[in-house]
Amino acid sequence: MTRLLERSGLGDETCLPPAHHYIPPYRNMEASRAEVELVIFSAIDDLLAKTGISPGAIDILIVNCSLFAPIPSFTDMIINRYKMRSDIRNVHLSGMGCSAGLISVGLARNFLQVAPHGAHALVVSTETITPNYYVGKERAMLLPNCLFRMGGAAALLSTSRAGARFRLARVVRTLTGAQDGAYRCVFQEEDAEGHRGINLNKDLMTIAGDALKANITAIGPLVLPASEQLLFALSFIARRVLNRRVKPYLPDFRTAFEHFCIHAGGRAVIDELQRSLGLSDEDVEASRMALHRFGNTSSSSLWYELAYIEAKGRMRRGDRVWMIGFGSGFKCNSAAWECIVPPRDAEGPWAESIGRYPVDIPEVLRH
Repeated sequence: MTRLLERSGLGDETCLPPAHHYIPPYRNMEASRAEVELVIFSAIDDLLAKTGISPGAIDILIVNCSLFAPIPSFTDMIINRYKMRSDIRNVHLSGMGCSAGLISVGLARNFLQVAPHGAHALVVSTETITPNYYVGKERAMLLPNCLFRMGGAAALLSTSRAGARFRLARVVRTLTGAQDGAYRCVFQEEDAEGHRGINLNKDLMTIAGDALKANITAIGPLVLPASEQLLFALSFIARRVLNRRVKPYLPDFRTAFEHFCIHAGGRAVIDELQRSLGLSDEDVEASRMALHRFGNTSSSSLWYELAYIEAKGRMRRGDRVWMIGFGSGFKCNSAAWECIVPPRDAEGPWAESIGRYPVDIPEVLRH
């Protein structure tokens, strides 16, 4: 565990739930619900305060949490806490992995397209780690203990431009679950001693790379300028004619986006995407710093990265943002956003620490 932590890229300020501060950790229902309420109610309280919207004005509620699905559901907990309307459309997504946040955004968009103009959709993304601490000895199943930390985010979507800060341009989902290797590369199971955990297959990065290529192929024609699409098409034709002796052309997505939010799944994930997409260190800075400060917060990590870019004062009106998420199944989902109104201040999760970032993250981090 110590060696895994030293190479994880996580800093000293990440947050574990109180239940994991004990040896052995306790993983009962009461502790799990306490984590849920602390994270999602805090995120929603903050959103309601910043937007000035009342809970009764929310028409659609979507929550995603993969590994904890109690009864009543997360949406029921939120509806009860904030006394929301009885006719609110609500969905709790579970088992969808770390890319579920973008699935929720896409689902909210679909709901809004058939709702009256001006309807509001609340999307809450989190992962509850209290009941999912692995107490066995399998290395592939110990890694999630080192990477995953508490965190959550709430976002408000609407078909009204009033008060809007970003415009959702595209949501593209790619699923490779028909392939057995991809299906099992992130798999919840029990080890030989009966301890339940998440097994991360050694081929995970290769499978993630293949899923990314499929997602790039789908989103590229929708966002890339004509010049990049032409170069890609010429490369494709040349490879067909010359029996693949021509190196494939990697489109420069920096011509389509000013900012990149890559799922902070771990140091290896960020390294692989930086290499595959030909990005600079500055392009992936938000992802590395979010991993260092908050750890892998699963589906909410993309929002921590967006908040980092804003807190640094780098977001400008008209800037385009590419969010890329990976999840079990195996999925690669992405969303393209355009900034309408930059933030006025650096309030949010980075308010007390943004002045210390970026920091140098050595290959081996001594805790």
